[in-house]
Amino acid sequence: MTDWRPPFSLVASWLGLLALLALTVTLAYVPLGAFNVVVALGIGATKAAMVAAIFMELRHRGARTMVFATAGLFWLAILLWLGSMDFLTRT
Repeated sequence: MTDWRPPFSLVASWLGLLALLALTVTLAYVPLGAFNVVVALGIGATKAAMVAAIFMELRHRGARTMVFATAGLFWLAILLWLGSMDFLTRT
């Protein structure tokens, strides 16, 4: 049987994601007030960027793939904006 080891980038990103998970759980119990949302969104964006760059291998892809990934994020932002406007304008 061959001795296979995962690449260092996968192990490092997995450990980074676990560390960010621990930070998220820890900060959930710290009363930060309105700043809590900003911190949680920042940690979530960092996790999403790590998954996209390492596991989806977007860092090794060409410009066309990056354009389509950016377009997907743009449409997601539009959907979130429209959903939040619907929620905020209801009485």
